[in-house]
Amino acid sequence: MTLWLGLRLSLRGGREAAVRLALVTAAVAMGVTVLLSTLALFNAFQVTADRPCWECTTGSAPGGWALGATPGAVLWNHRQDSYAGRPIKRLDVAVLDAAAPPPALPGVPAPPGPGRYYVSPALARLMDAVPPGQLADRFPGARAGLVGRAALSGPDDLVVVVGQTPEELAAMAGTVAVDAVATAPFTDDTTALYEHGFGIAAIGLIFPLLVLVGTATRLAAARREARFAAIRLAGATVRQINAIASVDAALGALLGALAGIAAFQPLRPALAGLAVTGSRFFPDVVAPTTLQYAAVVAGVPLAAAGAALWSLRRVRITPLGAARKVRASAPGWWRVLPLLAGLGLLAGPAFADKDPNGVLVDAGLALTMAGLVVAGPWLTMLAARLAACVTPGAATLLAARRLAADPKGAFRSVNGIVLAVFIGTAVAGIVPAVVSGQEAAGGGTLNEVMRASFGYADATAGLPLPPGTAAELLAKVGAHPGVTVLPIYRRAGTPARPSDPLPCDPGPGCRLDAMLRHVVDCDALTGFPALGRCAPGTRAVAADFNRVLSSENMLSIGRKLPIVDPTNPAAPAAPGGSGGAGGSRRDGPAASEGLPLAAVLIREHDPAVREQIRTLLAGYVARAGSAETPLTFAEVARARAVLLDQGERVALAIVALTLLVAGCGLLIAVAGGVVERRRPFTLLRLCGTPTRTLSRVVLLETAAPVVLAALVAAAAGLGVAGPMVGRLSIENAPPALPGPAYFLTVGGGLLAALLVILAGLPLLRRATAPDNARFE
Repeated sequence: MTLWLGLRLSLRGGREAAVRLALVTAAVAMGVTVLLSTLALFNAFQVTADRPCWECTTGSAPGGWALGATPGAVLWNHRQDSYAGRPIKRLDVAVLDAAAPPPALPGVPAPPGPGRYYVSPALARLMDAVPPGQLADRFPGARAGLVGRAALSGPDDLVVVVGQTPEELAAMAGTVAVDAVATAPFTDDTTALYEHGFGIAAIGLIFPLLVLVGTATRLAAARREARFAAIRLAGATVRQINAIASVDAALGALLGALAGIAAFQPLRPALAGLAVTGSRFFPDVVAPTTLQYAAVVAGVPLAAAGAALWSLRRVRITPLGAARKVRASAPGWWRVLPLLAGLGLLAGPAFADKDPNGVLVDAGLALTMAGLVVAGPWLTMLAARLAACVTPGAATLLAARRLAADPKGAFRSVNGIVLAVFIGTAVAGIVPAVVSGQEAAGGGTLNEVMRASFGYADATAGLPLPPGTAAELLAKVGAHPGVTVLPIYRRAGTPARPSDPLPCDPGPGCRLDAMLRHVVDCDALTGFPALGRCAPGTRAVAADFNRVLSSENMLSIGRKLPIVDPTNPAAPAAPGGSGGAGGSRRDGPAASEGLPLAAVLIREHDPAVREQIRTLLAGYVARAGSAETPLTFAEVARARAVLLDQGERVALAIVALTLLVAGCGLLIAVAGGVVERRRPFTLLRLCGTPTRTLSRVVLLETAAPVVLAALVAAAAGLGVAGPMVGRLSIENAPPALPGPAYFLTVGGGLLAALLVILAGLPLLRRATAPDNARFE
């Protein structure tokens, strides 16, 4: 009977009950839609991250392949290629024994035979769109078909499986014998980074959504308290009041949850088009699970019922509790201390050294975010009191006095904005500086320079090219007009790999130049001024190019430039030559003569010619067994910039959604405030107060906390971004100011929030019509 009464009051309680039910349903529907979108993207990321990592397959040394010791084994050579900065996964395979079944390869029906290859759909489209010399010529033979989805992370993956003869593949460095393909997923720091990013997004979205749901379910709380208190005076028990209130709130939340699920379905195709991790997900994996749908349908009404019960805590004490008005204590100045402590920690000890202390950074961020939420009510009260003192007008005075009287309640509906705007501002301030700093490394003169490494000591399993092969490669590259080439040779007598022993034990008796593993000709070095210059009269110098050849961080490369300066030791003449050390005799053999080629730097301005050179280099890199991909330095920077830009876009999306959610919550607060204050507003109108003045009162007291929260959070975000950019020591970095996208997002979000608030003002004119005035 009690439940039926609750349903009757909700569905047939007059216009006010119908409006409140509609607002609660709309607010919860929006929150559920955003929540399901976040869950869908996270599920798609998890499914992709849990895909079996066939690229992680390892095998034994291929020396005994001809003996057929392992029936069904194949020769396997996996490496990465690139086109215009887009990575290409390349797998070369060769079947050893046609009579034995080979291991199952993902995405292909069977290993391709010699002269045949499979490509992913995205790579097939790319190959058809560009000239063969830029891409298709890298894969010998004819196309046998398409790589299936089992081998792909998403529809944009570029993958090729090339068939070779056992003899050809066994002669290729890096080849292993494989009898089973790896099925375990691959995890690295990037996976953990994205998981943390989704966690931050969840915090940034769910918190304001809970505030929205709580605000919606407490709509017209004062009038409901009076109604329930009257029911209690009529003999209802606390349990019956709780049941009625729970049904009232849960009904709107349930309808909102179902409406949110329905509204989410048309959004799924758009979500599948988002490249959150740099590439798109398959559309069918961008969806919440059945369990998550059930949790939303069950959990949201329970949360709404809990919020409704909490709002009635005074009625549960006594039927007259709703009539008691107790003024809350004003927030104290101490609330700003955690915020100041967090900002001080980030600006000082956390980044006192070149390498920031991770514990102090985390502590500073936690203190800053907590301090923003804690300090909000005090800042709201301070701003309201200041506005009441310095601004004229009845509307400003009324709004300021109401905010000063209840700053905690005024800030409660917008405290979700603080975290989102803070995170978004900090990210939007740091990312542009890092991206532009990467592009400015070496004065920007290295952006069009391609590096191709064959074997240089640190991050590769390859071997330098022999002198004859190196001369052949350099002749082919030099045949392209306008190309500038810097060969980097392996210095004689240096260890081939980091694990190999040095010529002497590190210490006072060990020559420091033993670590200079490379030799470059000074004449060729003049074409790359960012890398440095030799001492006058020197023909070749010893140097260490490991960082330039291996680092994936252009900021790290930029801090190591120049590589060569007049203090670099001169390389001795080639063995058997007549040139003296230091190259004093210009007619002798070059110091690099007879040395193997470790790497090569190539500058070419034409992108089409660069792809032709990359196609040429692919065979030599594979022959050397190098794990490196020929990339320009701009492409190296772009690979990191893609991740940074994606993170910035996600942060800005969180800011935009949070501002929109806050606007909806404030719309509900406007409607609830107008309904609860119908009598005083009506009396003010009877006394001659214009309706536009009352509208300004409502607008100011609801919009002011939004603007204040956004400004405070943005200032704190810039306070964090500034020291961080400064500690990164980025060359030519701009100030820690967000880009235009940030201002458009935040400005557009604030404008949308204010427009949503304005949509509730017409209710004020109808609710306060003098004809509806009652005197009791």
